[in-house]
Amino acid sequence: MKQFLSKGQLSAAIIVTVLLVDQIVKILVKTTMYLHESIHITDWFQIFFTENMGMAFGMELVGKLFLTSFRIVAVVLIGWYLIDIIKRNLKTGYIVCIALIMAGAIGNIIDSVFYGVIFNESTNSQIASLVPIGQGYGEWFQGKVVDMFYFPIVDTYLPNWLPIWGGRHFIFFSPIFNIADSAISCGIIVLLIFYHKELGRAFKEDRRE
Repeated sequence: MKQFLSKGQLSAAIIVTVLLVDQIVKILVKTTMYLHESIHITDWFQIFFTENMGMAFGMELVGKLFLTSFRIVAVVLIGWYLIDIIKRNLKTGYIVCIALIMAGAIGNIIDSVFYGVIFNESTNSQIASLVPIGQGYGEWFQGKVVDMFYFPIVDTYLPNWLPIWGGRHFIFFSPIFNIADSAISCGIIVLLIFYHKELGRAFKEDRRE
C-alpha cells in the first residue's frame, strides 16, 4: 500500500500538530484560570494550573537562562539528527519518536522565550492576559512554562506502622505536566522499549561516518 506521507512530511506534521495543541491548551489555561486553580475532572484527574521555571514535570535544577539556552542548542541538534535519519530512511516509528521529542522541546522553549514578555503575571487573584511585547511579567528567555495535567491516581496516607514514612501524605502520580512534556516522555519511552536496537545502530553508524 502506498504511503500517504513521506517520512519527512510525517515528521513535520507531528511537530506542527504537537506545537499547535500544546500552545492552544497552554494559552487557554493561562488566560482563563487563576494560578493554582484546579478543575476537577475525576478523582484521579484534574486540570491544575501551575507554572515552573525549570525542566519537565516542574523540576528546577539550574538557572533559567542557561536552561533555555541549553534547550535551544538541544533542539538544533535534534533537528539535525532528525533530518539525517530521514535521509538515511530509518524506520518510521523511530523517526516518529525523535519528532515527538523535538516537538516537545520546542513547545517548552516557546514558553521560556516568549511568555515572559507577552503575558502579565498569573497569580491567585489575577488571570493573565496578553500584553504589548515588553510589558509582560519577565524578560526574553525568562518565561515560565505552563503546566496543567495532574493525575493523583493514589492519594492517601501511609500506614503508621511503616518506618520513617509512616503517617505521611502520599500521592501517586504527583508531577504536573503539559502536552510538550508528554510528547518528550512518550517519544523517549517508546524509543527505549521498541527501538533501542535501532538507536544503538544509528549511533554506531554516526561514529563510523
